[in-house]
Amino acid sequence: MHLHLEFWPTLAFAVVMLSWFAFVVVFASFLRKKPPSTPDRKREPTSIIGIALQGAGYALAWSVRRQPFTPIAPFGEFFEIAAAVLTMALSIGSVWFCSAAVRTLGKQWSLAARVLEGHKLITSGPYNVVRNPIYTGMFGMLLATGLAISHWIGLLLALIVFAVGTVIRVHSEETLLREAFGEEFEAYARKVPAVVPFLF
Repeated sequence: MHLHLEFWPTLAFAVVMLSWFAFVVVFASFLRKKPPSTPDRKREPTSIIGIALQGAGYALAWSVRRQPFTPIAPFGEFFEIAAAVLTMALSIGSVWFCSAAVRTLGKQWSLAARVLEGHKLITSGPYNVVRNPIYTGMFGMLLATGLAISHWIGLLLALIVFAVGTVIRVHSEETLLREAFGEEFEAYARKVPAVVPFLF
């Protein structure tokens, strides 16, 4: 019976690890094929702080861990199965969402906030769902990782730190977009949430 109860957390862990591999491949492939960069029109260095905090969130999720291949909370088999299914769906969906967003952005994708010469406001594909779908996917991967391996305290701390970093990045990047696109961006922002539908 004990081995049966460990099956779902183990399966969820395996799917999350495979999703992380796919996540890295998506970004590595894009960087390898990325065309020569267009000159920056404007950069927002504050976004580097957000990047650091998002990275710290991931570090917390990976380092404050519970006993391997166990559920995040001892609420019985139904909870264990539901948590495992949620974890796997989040990890797979997050990789797909990030991949679609990166492909949609094309040469405009970059790590730090910047506006390029000839920059266009992208509102199609995943950008029709949220304004920052890559951060949505990153958040999903953080949550999936936490559900798979973190102690609940580690996951909570990771989510808080990651959220602060994401708010900083969204603010810095959207400041540039507001300056570049004015009312066009404002109209888009009124219709489409920033990162999480119905919340932010």
